Amino acid sequence: MKVCDPVSLILRKKGGTVWTIPSDTTVYAAMEMMAEKEVGALLVMDQGHVHGIVSERDYARKVVLMGRSSKETPVSEILTEPLITITPDTSVDEAMRLITTHRIRHLPVVSNGELQGVISIGDLVQWIAFAQDQTIEDLSHYIEGKYPC
Repeated sequence: MKVCDPVSLILRKKGGTVWTIPSDTTVYAAMEMMAEKEVGALLVMDQGHVHGIVSERDYARKVVLMGRSSKETPVSEILTEPLITITPDTSVDEAMRLITTHRIRHLPVVSNGELQGVISIGDLVQWIAFAQDQTIEDLSHYIEGKYPC
C-alpha cells in the first residue's frame, strides 16, 4: 500500500514544535531534556544552523558503550550527521522509505532552508494506520451501498 499524502498533513496534525539544543550542550543535559519533553531525539542547532541530530541511540552507542562521561561530553562529539531532511511535499511513502533505508527514526522537515518540524517513524506508522482504517471504512460503505451525500 502506498500513502501519497504529503508529510505536511502530519505536521499540521501534530504541530511544528521542534526541540533543539546548542552543540556545546553536554550529553547529560540533552538526555535530561529528552526525558522532560518525552522525545527520543533533539536537533543540534547553533544560531539557526542545524548541525545534526542527537538521539538516545547515539547516547547508548557513542557514550555508554565507549565508556565516556555524559556530563563531560558535548553533543557535538556524538551527533549524527549529515542530516537527512525532507520537504513538506514529501509523501508519507517516500518518508517511510528514507527512514527504513537509512535506519533512522527522525526526519527534519525543511522548506526554503527553514525548519518546519520533525517527523518520526511513529508519526508515519500512525498516519499509515489511520489511512488504512479510512480506506477500510470507505470500502465497507461502498459495499453496503452507503455513499457519501
